[in-house]
Amino acid sequence: MDPKILIVDDEAYIRLLIEQTLEDLEDQGVELLTAENGQEALKIIRAEEPSLVFLDVMMPKMNGFDVCNAVKNELGLRDTYVVLLTAKGQEYDRQKGEQVGANLYITKPFDPDELLDKAVEVLGL
Repeated sequence: MDPKILIVDDEAYIRLLIEQTLEDLEDQGVELLTAENGQEALKIIRAEEPSLVFLDVMMPKMNGFDVCNAVKNELGLRDTYVVLLTAKGQEYDRQKGEQVGANLYITKPFDPDELLDKAVEVLGL
């Protein structure tokens, strides 16, 4: 089964930036999926069980903390690696991210290469 990466952000240009950053991984059999809000993300995660999720925190309908909590604690998808992406770097947000089971917390603006390196590491490419 080919690994899948889900990119979740309500800002289209950020989704595109991350997609463009990771598109070389498609040559290695990685499938890139995208969602523009938390509800859509959760549907895709249930159906596709991606290996890695880059998840924006501040989104309409359902925020990244709630999505992460659902994935890790309700669906029990412990093998799904969740990276929370947020403009808020406060300690409170980091702690909340840890509480809901996020594997990593990256503050915006992020270095796209950091996301690529993390994807390669998590997927073992």
